[in-house]
Amino acid sequence: MSARTLSPKDRLIVALDIGNLAAAENMVMRLGDAVSFYKIGYRLGFSGGLALSQRLIEAGKQVFLDFKLHDIGNTVRYGVASLAATGARFTTVHAYPQTMAAAVKGRGQSPLGILAVTVLTSYDDEDLKAAGYAYGVTELVRRRTLQARALGVNGLVCAPWEVSALRSLVSKDMVLVTPGIRPSGTDADDQKRIMTPARAIAAGADYLVIGRPILAAEDPRAAALGIIEEIAKEKG
Repeated sequence: MSARTLSPKDRLIVALDIGNLAAAENMVMRLGDAVSFYKIGYRLGFSGGLALSQRLIEAGKQVFLDFKLHDIGNTVRYGVASLAATGARFTTVHAYPQTMAAAVKGRGQSPLGILAVTVLTSYDDEDLKAAGYAYGVTELVRRRTLQARALGVNGLVCAPWEVSALRSLVSKDMVLVTPGIRPSGTDADDQKRIMTPARAIAAGADYLVIGRPILAAEDPRAAALGIIEEIAKEKG
């Protein structure tokens, strides 16, 4: 399905950033049919989340396995091939050229979408400087985006503030997935580059990854539905 024809509901990816499998399963039950797409990362993945991902897929949900792979080529290639066999919709790799090329090979002809992580949304220019990078966030994201496009990567994970600029660099078929989304009035937590759902969609984001504003809400289902309604108004 093209990102351009997605329903507002399918554009919301709920990040199951929960370390306890039973608690994650309970959250899925509470959200029910309000949510169709879930992200599982290290925290839950290493606590039984891979088995949960299979159950979600069998129940008709979409799953994003956010493992941010980065290793030697063969390890990444065959790791991605194993993930492709699960039926997941997306997985992530760090946007290093050799890593992205290996991931594309590992994907093969499967429908698994490879998303490249350009620069983590918790990083700013000072963080990159401290890590030894010669470029700031904006330039490093631009360079890695062009490399990802050339290598056949399906999409990018990027901060919402970068969406408008990146859309001009990539084809319409390359999806932009944005964490760092916070509904108005919620805390930024450890994210340094954030945006509201409406503004992110208006900027050109295809999918919004949202965790804490939903998971920590008194009524998670109502919080999710509120975000979907905001997306619908913007897309409408």
